[in-house]
Amino acid sequence: MKNKIRYSTFAGVMLTMANTVHAHSIEVKINGIDTERSGQIMVMLFAQEGFPIKHDKAIQTRYLTPDTPSHQVTFTRPKTNFAVKVLHDEDNSGKTSKNWTGIIPSEGLGFSNGVTISWRGAPKFSDAKLHPDSVSEPIEITIRYP
Repeated sequence: MKNKIRYSTFAGVMLTMANTVHAHSIEVKINGIDTERSGQIMVMLFAQEGFPIKHDKAIQTRYLTPDTPSHQVTFTRPKTNFAVKVLHDEDNSGKTSKNWTGIIPSEGLGFSNGVTISWRGAPKFSDAKLHPDSVSEPIEITIRYP
């Protein structure tokens, strides 16, 4: 009986710790990475400010190599609404490169909620935003290439 109580207590503590760790982090899975392209994959978590163009305003950024078709990254869970942008930065410029028009991106992009760039321009924060307490994990984002 004494061992059963110890085991139950230990299991309860471990479950609580697992839930606490999960409550403080967010998992993002990036799919559709073209491994034939060079450069880096930038995964950026934004509050509203700067989304999606001003990469220096991202509240957290992870850098990955495009060596597998998918990657998973962990971010610290933000306290406010947030959006995720993924850029396959082929020229390692830290910016979204454009094609000959100077308007249309020439590198792969992906956004939370599956939003895409349209003829109106970059996605709005309101379309890509997620609430930190209501995300299903992992958040899956597929990179779309031009």
